[in-house]
Amino acid sequence: MENSRIAARGIVLLGCGKMGSAMLAGWLARGVPETSVWVVDPAPSDWVLSTGAHVNADLPADPAVVLIAVKPQMMAQALPNIADLGVADTVFVSIAAGTPIAAFEAALGARAIVRAMPNTPAAVGQGITAICGNAAGDAYLGEAEELLSAIGAVVRLGDEAQMDAVTGVSGSGPAYVFHLIETLAAAGVAQGLPDALALQLAKATVAGAGALAQQAEDDPSQLRVNVTSPNGTTQAALDVLMDEDRGFPVLVKEAVAAATERSKELARG
Repeated sequence: MENSRIAARGIVLLGCGKMGSAMLAGWLARGVPETSVWVVDPAPSDWVLSTGAHVNADLPADPAVVLIAVKPQMMAQALPNIADLGVADTVFVSIAAGTPIAAFEAALGARAIVRAMPNTPAAVGQGITAICGNAAGDAYLGEAEELLSAIGAVVRLGDEAQMDAVTGVSGSGPAYVFHLIETLAAAGVAQGLPDALALQLAKATVAGAGALAQQAEDDPSQLRVNVTSPNGTTQAALDVLMDEDRGFPVLVKEAVAAATERSKELARG
């Protein structure tokens, strides 16, 4: 990651839990000097302390980027601590769910602000993050994209209003998949498989299908058709899962809608 602004002026990481640590690991692996990173966290892990980054030290007056990775409920307490930080071209990037750009503008003033929504597969470098900026932040979306690409793919939104739906699909989405693994394994046990074997099969099946969906030229609908023999075992299962009244189509639609609405409620305070 060749970014002279960050190397010369530094990046402040406010909050270094699981997501913050994943980003820090990605930046260091991509060549960001550890001496160009300042971490602010009330309980830094031993790993964070071992990285060589500045931890809970005096912050630079004019960092290139301030990345806000605290939990949404801690935002009101954290923002006043950075309100006077930075200069005109310091970029503030937030990964806090449910906190709109307007909230940062109210707390920080007329700054360049980028809002981002990553997801938990970032912990293994397989996340996907959606980003958008205010008028000033739009000029720095490329820099934010470069930083966030250290934990996976990055997509740009045309409108901040899309962030709530992104939260419902990819932000909360890993939990849906984890629950699928849970229930698939439990269903295998119900059919006579040992617990450990059922869980191994379920994990590998979901992981493998996801990898195939990412790499194949066919879209997911065609991949489904490819594995479904007429009147075969898969067809018997899909007749249940694709039922329009009680199957995946209605359940997943309702789940994403519920998460999206909750994201809107959080943004409204």
